[in-house]
Amino acid sequence: MFEYDDEAAVKYMQNALPQELKSRFSDDDLYYILDVICEFYEKRDWLADDDEEKEEQELIRFIIQQAKKDEIGAFSEEEICLVLAAEATYSDTLTISE
Repeated sequence: MFEYDDEAAVKYMQNALPQELKSRFSDDDLYYILDVICEFYEKRDWLADDDEEKEEQELIRFIIQQAKKDEIGAFSEEEICLVLAAEATYSDTLTISE
């Protein structure tokens, strides 16, 4: 198992995003989203909820609300869903066995 690296995650996410979103999300936006993901899980017991779909929807709404509140940008649920999918794919690369 490899260690999570924010810089590598952002680079991976930029490469994984659809072309039309690459210009929509700067590296700083993606670093911000990674921070908000951590904040989301720090504020709740992330192992307590077995409903992954519900948890993902809550996370998407939380990211959108925080980004708007912090004046980072107004992102759609679809855009954030694609960013989260790219981040999840990066995380999966860390758990691949040798």
